[in-house]
Amino acid sequence: MDIYAKQDLCALVSGNPYPGRGIVLGMTADGGTSVAAYFIMGRSVNSRNRIFAEEPDGIRTEAYDPSKLEDPSLIIYHPVRQVGRGLIVTNGDQTDTILEFLKKGLPMEQALRTREFEPDGPNWTPRISGLLSPDGSYKLSILKSADADGSACVRQTFEYPGLPGVGHFLHTYVTDGDPIPTFQGEPERVAISGDIDSFTDALWNALDPNNKISLFVRFTNLTDNTFTQRICNKNQ
Repeated sequence: MDIYAKQDLCALVSGNPYPGRGIVLGMTADGGTSVAAYFIMGRSVNSRNRIFAEEPDGIRTEAYDPSKLEDPSLIIYHPVRQVGRGLIVTNGDQTDTILEFLKKGLPMEQALRTREFEPDGPNWTPRISGLLSPDGSYKLSILKSADADGSACVRQTFEYPGLPGVGHFLHTYVTDGDPIPTFQGEPERVAISGDIDSFTDALWNALDPNNKISLFVRFTNLTDNTFTQRICNKNQ
């Protein structure tokens, strides 16, 4: 068993109808560029009625058709926000919580101690968060229910050095179900390959065509912090 094997990211999502919302952080094979990706999927009409829109410091989710927007509380937020030369990526409004704490010089972990999984029982959707540092290192966190009743929160944070051609993939669910089974274990170690367009196209095409909604990808030059990014929206 090779515990350092890098899995194929697209193979992990291909054929899986519902990994939910996913974060990928890592580094290109040449070691010169950090990689951040975030995708959302949805089963309900309300959840599917979304697009990613660019903001000066990142992206936000917004309703594709505002007339069909129902409860915005768990689906409208800023998934990606810049903080200095770092990048926050999350699946909820904890992005703003992390940003506030970092601006005060406090760590992401401390910010997330004030938050927990989403109040959407019986699924208890985990809150997943990532923080990409200017040197290419990164953290990934998951806040998930300790039991089927949502009575307590488990908080796990994983910290990784930036390694050429290596990334880690964290998503909210194992796959589809009723209730939807929460992600278990460590973030999955995956290979990072190709340029931004080949990486984006491969991941977007691997996501389930019925449930995928939007994908964001950013490649950041680790020398001068310049970046390129791509957004894919099923509704556009």
